[in-house]
Amino acid sequence: MAEWRRAGACVTLTNGCFDVLHVGHVRYLRAARELGGKVVVAVNSDASVRTLKGEGRPVMPAEERAEILAALADVDAVVIFPEKDVRAIVREIRPDLHAKGTDYTAESVPERDEVEACGGRVVIVGDPKNHSATEIIRSRRAPRKP
Repeated sequence: MAEWRRAGACVTLTNGCFDVLHVGHVRYLRAARELGGKVVVAVNSDASVRTLKGEGRPVMPAEERAEILAALADVDAVVIFPEKDVRAIVREIRPDLHAKGTDYTAESVPERDEVEACGGRVVIVGDPKNHSATEIIRSRRAPRKP
């Protein structure tokens, strides 16, 4: 992070559960990359996914979700965090931008206050929220019709 800052790179933070990677995630991360600079993805820990999404989640452990994300060309770094939101990560890395998906507005982002207090701004990116890991998982667990 220090090297990026010395080189004058813009740092964009994104975050989420990324339990089942889908095209909406890819488009969201690509849009974050298109803002310029470096992209850091904060991934919810297994315990925090369970708190947010309920029993039976996550489907994949945090380390595997992080490894998959780290392999994507649009991602420069990945960190796993245990809290329900990324305020602590925001305070630690002080991103220039905090990119959130289109299921939010700039005003509804839970960490907006922290991002602005650290000198950054919230940006909404990605395509409309037409994809959902929860729906993908639910459709796979539903009984199959004969």
